[in-house]
Amino acid sequence: MNNIPRSDIKPGLQVAIVLKQDQRSGKLTTGIVKDILTKSPSHPHGIKVRLEGGAVGRVKKIGEV
Repeated sequence: MNNIPRSDIKPGLQVAIVLKQDQRSGKLTTGIVKDILTKSPSHPHGIKVRLEGGAVGRVKKIGEV
């Protein structure tokens, strides 16, 4: 489904994430990665991160979003 590996995500990178409450609608939230929360190298629903603003969600797009 979402094949962005953990190794491609670094703190300071701009990403688009889907928040827990937005999973049904698929609404994306953009921001800068502060922390990577998923420990495994990949996850079928996306790597979970915390953005600098405090939002937590799973990465759907990386880079220029």
